Order: sequence, then C-alpha cells, then structure tokens
Amino acid sequence: MSEQDDSGFSFQDNRRIDPENFAVREPQGPAPEGVSANVDDAFAEIVDGIVVEGEPESADAKVAELTADLQRVHAEYANYRKRVDRERESTRDQVVGSTLAELLPILDDIGRAREHGDLDGAFKSVAEALEATVTRLGIERFGIAGEDFDPTIHEAISHQHSADVTGPTCVSVFQQGYRFKGRILRPAIVAVADPE
Repeated sequence: MSEQDDSGFSFQDNRRIDPENFAVREPQGPAPEGVSANVDDAFAEIVDGIVVEGEPESADAKVAELTADLQRVHAEYANYRKRVDRERESTRDQVVGSTLAELLPILDDIGRAREHGDLDGAFKSVAEALEATVTRLGIERFGIAGEDFDPTIHEAISHQHSADVTGPTCVSVFQQGYRFKGRILRPAIVAVADPE
C-alpha cells in the first residue's frame, strides 16, 4: 500500500496487520533481496539445512536424557530451597540473639530489684511479662553457685582454695550468664574455688 503526498514523498506500509480493520495483509510487491517471501518456506529451508553429525538418537534415549536432566534440576532446586530456609532461620536467630543481648542489662536490673525486695506493684507484672517473653523466645540463664567451673561459659574474676570442693567450682556468682540456641550471649561472672 503506497501513499504519496503533494511534496513528492512516498512510503510503503509493510505492516502485516491492517491498523484499521486488524486483518492480516498479504505482502505487497516482491520481497526484498535475501528475504524469503514466505516465512514458513524460510524456516523449512533452515531446518532442512541442519546437518546432524553421527547417528540419530532414538526417541527413548532422548526421553531418558531429558528425564535425567529434569531430575537433576529438580534436585538442585530442592537443595536450593533447603539452603535458603536454613539461611533464613540462621539470620532470624542472629537477629533475635542480638536483640536479647541488648535486653540483658534490663534483666539484670530486674534481678537486683527482686533480690532487694523492690519488685512489687505494676513494675512486678511488667518485669514478669518481660522475663516470660525472653524465656519463650529461647533465652537460657546459667551460672549458679555450686556448679562446676567451665571456662567456655564462665568468666572467673577471683580465685580461692577450699576443702569443700573436689574440682574447680563456682562458689559465688556476680552476674548470671545467658545463652540463646547454644550461643553464649554473655558469660557468667563468678568466683572460683579449687580443692586444697
């Protein structure tokens, strides 16, 4: 479909779909050099020109190969999902652990208030709610007088000898220790006694 305006300019509308009635148009005039007039014929020529080296594979062998590829991709995806889930859980635990570590001074203050009898009234219910929440999240306390000294979870600030112990033992606890999911948030600060 050629159009010409008064200036002598002309153009060829080569759109395959007519913009007015949306009908498929047949190509006008000869195809440009090097381009097939029929796309299907061009595709057939390309497919016919492909030379397969070696013997053609049987359909069963091709199906088996594709099935093996699909199983491998499926296994890789399942492993990827498991790894992402583990990383997500690990990241969550790190964030919760860091948050709980920031709350430890508040828990210490609550413990000292309880020891001095100052934990009563509305403050008592708030303190108990906070302690219940951090316990539910998974924080664990450790470090009591009489337990065996373990340098991986206790920090000794004084040392003495005693006939009452059979091995290194925590005799006084100055500050309780806390752990979350096996990770030490803070070691317990203790006094240690060795046997005489």
